[in-house]
Amino acid sequence: MTFLSKLTGAQRNQQTLLCVGLDADPKLLPSVVKQASNPVLEFNRRIIEATQDLVCAYKLNLAFYEALGDSGWETMRQTLAAIPGSIVTIGDGKRGDIGNSSEQYAKAMFELGFDAVTVNPYMGFDSIEPFLKNPQRGAFILALTSNPGSKDFQRLRIGRVPLYEKVAATAKKWNKNKNVGLVAGATHPKELQRIRKLAPTLPLLIPGIGKQGGDLKSSVRFGCDKHGELALINASRSVIYASSGEDFAAAARREATKLRDEIRRYQEEYFQK
Repeated sequence: MTFLSKLTGAQRNQQTLLCVGLDADPKLLPSVVKQASNPVLEFNRRIIEATQDLVCAYKLNLAFYEALGDSGWETMRQTLAAIPGSIVTIGDGKRGDIGNSSEQYAKAMFELGFDAVTVNPYMGFDSIEPFLKNPQRGAFILALTSNPGSKDFQRLRIGRVPLYEKVAATAKKWNKNKNVGLVAGATHPKELQRIRKLAPTLPLLIPGIGKQGGDLKSSVRFGCDKHGELALINASRSVIYASSGEDFAAAARREATKLRDEIRRYQEEYFQK
């Protein structure tokens, strides 16, 4: 199964575009899981159990696991094992280095079990190529990120074209194995529309919904392809930390359900699904 077929299958079978970020911060975990032998893993498992029928993907921000030291890698491994095989998993580490280093990054991420990773295009094609060799694995290339600092470089113009547009157009050319996607923040709806126009068939990973204030309606309208698919609307903190009490998993489910249903309404409005 190719990466693209797994993603489209997950979105159609689950009838959702929602991606939940499993960015568990030990300082923010509810007290009910803190007595577990591995609090982060216990937290993740319960979030997954509560939301797995509502999502097409889970995204793990690698920083939260690498900060745990040796146990972090095992926590990632066991978290991935807890996710149903039909759901897409994304390792969000924004990798990208000279070719032989990227070969090792790709090996580490994909052998761990991730279906896709996020990558930084700053060093050019040879730094990304190792992540694209296997059609069963995908890479989401940073185009225009959701953070305020994205303006510092990503909007700089090359002639008349902003850098993020150049990235989107180039990524389309690199999509020989149909496993390239782009990262485009929900905090930039006008630019998101432009990115989708430049890359009409590429999956878009869209962070920034929830705590970062991204616009959900615009993300669906401008982030989806012409069929109302291939947008992964990511929410992390707003879902997993919806409650700090014993009901944290149930609260996460309520928030995920709310987002899933709102996304569906916008799909129906704009794409007659």
